[in-house]
Formats: sequence, structure tokens, C-alpha cells
Amino acid sequence: MDTQTKKKAQEEKTAGQKMSGAEALVRALLEEGVDTAFGYIGGAIMPVYDALYNYQDQLKHVMVRHEQGAVHAAQGYARISRKPGVCFTTSGPGATNLVTGLADAMLDSTPLVCITGQVGAPLLGSDAFQETDMISVSMAITKWNYQITSADEICEVMAKAFFFANSGRPGPVLIDITKNAQFEEVEYKYKKRQQVRSYLPNPKPTQASIDQAAELINGAKRPFVLCGQGVTIARAEDEFKKFVEKAGIPVGHTLNGLSAFPEDHPLSVGMLGMHGNYSPNINTNKCDVLIAIG
Repeated sequence: MDTQTKKKAQEEKTAGQKMSGAEALVRALLEEGVDTAFGYIGGAIMPVYDALYNYQDQLKHVMVRHEQGAVHAAQGYARISRKPGVCFTTSGPGATNLVTGLADAMLDSTPLVCITGQVGAPLLGSDAFQETDMISVSMAITKWNYQITSADEICEVMAKAFFFANSGRPGPVLIDITKNAQFEEVEYKYKKRQQVRSYLPNPKPTQASIDQAAELINGAKRPFVLCGQGVTIARAEDEFKKFVEKAGIPVGHTLNGLSAFPEDHPLSVGMLGMHGNYSPNINTNKCDVLIAIG
């Protein structure tokens, strides 16, 4: 079967027809525009890899030598592409090897969707082979996590995962999927998420708060701007540069905000902090108005 025929057959199959949970998960990745994923195979995630085989012309998988390599590769991919990085691991030791990468992504606001295999739902809590409670393990180092125990949950949970990972302040999401959910059949109905109840990723400032900020800035005698990574995340580098040039205010950088504003710009005074430069630290302490952006 040639590529076009296979792709058409796959698209027809998604029109409300049933498929395995593993295939539904792969189709969800394609719906979210994922074209590259990283991972290391293992028994608890094997059904997903079987499904990936049939979509290898649409989704490139990079097999790494260690799960930590997968999560760090996904981080690098996310930073360059500005899309969520995706990685797969098996349960137990495979899943726990993600911890350093998840913590790093959480601190650096890097969007990730990490999918870990898990023992079958009936075995949860029984100390089964390579069973680790990844929801508890990853709670403090993920923006959101969820354990899928039934194939019926896959479409909704994956849509939420990508929404959470890439909205507001981006961050890592971990989806733990039991082996039975990967094997079960499910009717594929996927809908991208635009919002989730009780989650407000981009609160809008009031006009009153904007006016108050403008009054403080215009009345400042020694203003100083602190540039953070949020400028880059919001893709607001040009707007930020126009603002500081118009205002003529010196700029200091956080470590993660170094690439948001040219370091060789006349208004740039470098990075602040214990490993930073003398000037931005003095300016931060001596300014009468500190404008923290991003």
C-alpha cells in the first residue's frame, strides 16, 4: 500500500470508527501537529509503539539510548520549534528516568507532553512488576498530570494535555496510560481544547491597572527594566525592544531571559543575580521603579 492510499485509509478510519486506545493516542498527536517524538521502548508502552509503526510516514520517532535522553531531546525540540515536545517511556524505571527533565522543563517553562506506560488498571496498587506511582512522583514537577485507565478517556485527556502544556506559562505535562487502555477499543472523536473550566491561562489586565503602571513609569527618576523569558515565550521580542528604546530605560536580564533582548544593545546592562553582572544588580537595588516584563 503506497503512502497516499495508507493515509486516506487512516483518515477514513478516524471518522467515528473504532480503533485501539494506542492508535487513538497516536492520532491525537497528529491532530495536535506533532511530527517528531522521542522515546525508548518497553513492555508497558509497547502497544503505542505498535501503533506508531503504521504512522511512521507522518510522525518521526527518534529512538534514544536512555529515557533521560528522550526528555532532554524533547526539551530541545520544544525550544527550537516553539511547539510542545513529546516523548514516550515505559513504566517504572523508564518513567522515573524522566524526573530530571521534567523538573528542568518546569523551571524553564518548556512545553512537554510526556507519555509513560503503566501496568494494567486491575494491577494498580499491587506492587506489580515495574509499577511506579508516577502521578505522585511527578506532581511537584509538572504543570498537570493524569493517569488514563480507560481508552474512553484518551481523546479528552490528550486534548487537555496539549492545551495545558502550551498555554499561559508553558510547562511539562505527564500522561500515565495503563496497558489495558492501550489495548481497549474506542470510538475516535477528537476535539482540540480552547479552554478548560477553572483554568485562566491569560488573564487580561484592566485599563485602570495599565494607567497606573504608565503613571509609575512616567513619574520614575531611576526606572529599570528586568527582562525575563516570558518575552520570548510570548514572542514579544520586537514589542519589548520598541518599548525600551522609546522609553530609553536600561535593561537587565534574568538567566532565561538572555535571548529576549540583544546583549550588545546600548540599553542592555547584562544578567543580574549571583552569577550575573555588577551593574544590573546595583540598578535593581537602586531603581525607584522596577519594570519586570516576562
